[in-house]
Amino acid sequence: MIGAILGDIVGSPYEFDKASKVKDFTLFDQRCEFTDDTVMTLAVANALCSISSDASEDEIKSAVITSMQETGKRYPDRGYGARFISWLFSDNPKPYNSYGNGSAMRVSSVGWLYPTLERTLEVARCTAEVTHNHPEGIKGAESVAAAIFLARKGFEKKEIKSYMEKFYNYDLSRTIDQIRPYYHHVESCQETVPEALTAFFEGKDFEDVVRTAVSLGGDADTLTAIAASIAEAYYPVSKSLYEKAKSYLDSYLKSVLEKIDERIALL
Repeated sequence: MIGAILGDIVGSPYEFDKASKVKDFTLFDQRCEFTDDTVMTLAVANALCSISSDASEDEIKSAVITSMQETGKRYPDRGYGARFISWLFSDNPKPYNSYGNGSAMRVSSVGWLYPTLERTLEVARCTAEVTHNHPEGIKGAESVAAAIFLARKGFEKKEIKSYMEKFYNYDLSRTIDQIRPYYHHVESCQETVPEALTAFFEGKDFEDVVRTAVSLGGDADTLTAIAASIAEAYYPVSKSLYEKAKSYLDSYLKSVLEKIDERIALL
């Protein structure tokens, strides 16, 4: 779980094309903070930990909606999009056919909590559909959850890449050096998830994945949250990085993270 949070915090100063497009930068500085990516990642995870692993689609969606609204209202100024803000404060929240990258950045816990790939994809789809029910929004959530599941199960990068290309038809032929000069701020799944996957595939360790993702620029916090959420399942995350990222959270979010970590450790 810490991967998405750490990626969000490290990438936060560089959102909206503010990155210098280099990998050599200070990971944490006074501008770093957690954003909506962290809030919603923890909200979804908290919801899933509150219900049984074999919960129905309706039960999953109900729990996710409740948790996202309750947690989001605690942190109303963390950078939500306009349509999501309306959803967050709605008395009758409905999906709005979004293909934004929010469905992919908040899904990471799904890749850890379920024993089969089939169930992982089913739950990922449910977490997306409460807001992002456009096919690309669902695809973004499913693909990221699948990548995390495969990574934690010991699949090699080439196998994960082949799966992404076969089942999600993402163009993963470009290198980071080819993407970087032309990449700009965009908030769609279809123009964030492939780039985040490429950062993961090219990264040499967890920190290198984070630096590589930030160096692309664009929607840097979300892109890095996605890339790092996958990297966490493939590479060890140092205790120092874990504790540093955790230090940016308040007591409530720390308690949620600790509860989720305990749940995952028991699986």
